[in-house]
Amino acid sequence: MKLHFNRDVLPDSVSSDFSKLNKFSEQQFQRLIEILFQFLLEPKEAERFMQQLSEFAAEQGLSAGPLKSLMKSVLLLPQGAVKKNLTSEQIRDDLLTLGRTVSWGENCGSLSRLAVGQTLMVNQLVDLEWKFGGEPAQRSELKLVVRRGSSTENVYMELTLPQFYNFLHEMERAKASMECFS
Repeated sequence: MKLHFNRDVLPDSVSSDFSKLNKFSEQQFQRLIEILFQFLLEPKEAERFMQQLSEFAAEQGLSAGPLKSLMKSVLLLPQGAVKKNLTSEQIRDDLLTLGRTVSWGENCGSLSRLAVGQTLMVNQLVDLEWKFGGEPAQRSELKLVVRRGSSTENVYMELTLPQFYNFLHEMERAKASMECFS
């Protein structure tokens, strides 16, 4: 089975999970997709996502464990679609191949913005300090405070003066570019 969101061969467990998903009624399926998109738009709310899945399982008389496992497989589709920048037609083709359809278009823009936001936040520069001097007088030490996820990390670099001024120039260019977008 060739799918756009996953260039590799789809594992049997994922195919099996999508087959199980196809047994849901349209109303059940729509509710699950609603829960899924709510989580994708607010990924920090994993606890709420798990709670909603447990509530859904209880309402439908299902076991929560297998439902959560099924949703892990289902999550591969939107995550792969965002990573590979798939069009709505490619996503629709994948869903049809897997036996389902869903209105992706209304959520596609939000998911794309979220993906860009997460990409830009991977190594966010929080602070910058530099000291001139050091052992050889022609060197400077640069300390960057970088936010990686929920924690910050100090990154130290030693630069020659020409390297430092080149770095400073590039940072000023980046700042000017970012100001154009805001």
